[in-house]
Amino acid sequence: MTFTVWHIVGACSVAAVIAAVIATLRTRRKAIKKVAYMMDALEDGELNFRFKDSNKFNRTLNRIRTIFETQRQAHEQDSWTKLIRVLTHEIMNTVSPIASLSDAMAKSVDENGRSELDLKAGLETISDSSKNLIDFVQTYRQLSGVAKPVRKALDLQELMDGVIALNSEFAAACGAECRYRPEEPDLMIYADEGQISQILINLIKNALQAGAKHVDISARMGKDDEVIVLVANDGEPIPPAAQEQIFIPFYTTKKEGSGIGLSISRQIMRNHNGSIELDSSEPGRTAFRLEFR
Repeated sequence: MTFTVWHIVGACSVAAVIAAVIATLRTRRKAIKKVAYMMDALEDGELNFRFKDSNKFNRTLNRIRTIFETQRQAHEQDSWTKLIRVLTHEIMNTVSPIASLSDAMAKSVDENGRSELDLKAGLETISDSSKNLIDFVQTYRQLSGVAKPVRKALDLQELMDGVIALNSEFAAACGAECRYRPEEPDLMIYADEGQISQILINLIKNALQAGAKHVDISARMGKDDEVIVLVANDGEPIPPAAQEQIFIPFYTTKKEGSGIGLSISRQIMRNHNGSIELDSSEPGRTAFRLEFR
């Protein structure tokens, strides 16, 4: 068989096309890996990566990273400002009466050491205020010191049975019913039992305090094999203005609430590579969504 010049040129053209296709696929595969790496880093809150500015695609990814970093810095600054404002407010509210009362008691002591004020009542007020300040500081320490989860395989049915049993007395006193109805059998999560129980107990308690008569918990598998837990109740809905702030530390809509329950819950879920969000809140139904990945 003889090959003409055209046969050789044709073979070279086909080889060039194949090489170009392979190069394109390889480039796309690398691009997909870069995007996947960036998304994993962003989800974990890690922004200390940067791609070489060797091409337009890398420069675009770096711009996205810079945008996220700028937004996070602005958000962190706003969060710190709110936190400092709350800390200052609470501490000043507690310390000011102590200072004022102590000063008044000192001035009221006559030359013979007798006080015109009721010394016992004054000291009791100072003691109560000091205890309130200690409680506040302990609450702050609890918020900032969420322990690293100790995970193990948990059967959701057994976990929910235990949580509902712990809340049964409070629910009965409120004339309410709490139940768990999974959409699929034998659902399991890999998590810290004590920490997840703390989240569920807090959500049920909040629902009962909001006047709920029914707390319905359900669970199912998501499309990406995540386990989705919904904790719904028929209590008073969360006001629209408060829905975006309920996870902010020390923010509360209750008169005697500490405002850290949902904040701690979000920290716990993030430590589990999961999430907790307000799914909906309207008259007749408020639901929180937990995702375990």
